[in-house]
Order: sequence, then structure tokens, then C-alpha cells
Amino acid sequence: MKNQTILLAGAVFMALAVLLGAFGAHALKKVLSPDMLAIYKTGVEYQFYHALGLLLIGVIGFHIRSKYLQWAGLFISIGIIIFSGSLYVLTLSGIKALGAITPIGGLSFVVGWIFLAIAIWKR
Repeated sequence: MKNQTILLAGAVFMALAVLLGAFGAHALKKVLSPDMLAIYKTGVEYQFYHALGLLLIGVIGFHIRSKYLQWAGLFISIGIIIFSGSLYVLTLSGIKALGAITPIGGLSFVVGWIFLAIAIWKR
């Protein structure tokens, strides 16, 4: 992923996090159980944190040229889709088996942050 693409992904994921957070706070509050709403909120929170991380990685990429930054952006984007996405689908569909893929998204987050650390370390 190029710096511009990473920044664009971060901005889009941030906008979606705001929309999904508002949807959860207003439309889902009366529909979901408190436990399911908490799971949904976890998805939104992690999406926010990691979308901010994408913005940070994109900005760093203008100062440090590294293939590892591109990998960081890719893995964090995949993490948002798998981690947060699986929590959204789980809470909206009730399919508990989807919780089994959530850790794959979490692992993708960790790999992304490790790639960021490698890029900074190798600088």
C-alpha cells in the first residue's frame, strides 16, 4: 500500500467507525442485549484505534521510505476488516461461530504494529 492509499484507508475507516458507532448507539441500543452491544462497541473502538494508526503510518511514510510501512498498513487494514467486521456481523446476525475468526483479525493488528516497529528500527 502506498502512503496515499494508507491515508485514504485510514480516513474511510474513521468515517465508517463514526457511522457505525452512531448506528450502535442509537439504532442498536434498543435491539441488542447489553452483552451484544458491548461486543459491537468493542468492534467500533478497535476500528477507531487502528484507523488512527493507519493515519499515523501514512504520515510516517512521507518521512521514512520502507516496505515495512506498506506491510503495516496492509495488515492493520486487514485486521480492521476481520476483527471489527466479524464482531459487527456476529452481533447483527447472532452467528456465534464468527467469534472464532475475530482472533485472526487481532493477530493481523499485532503483525501490522510489528511491521511498523521494524520500519522505525531499520531507519
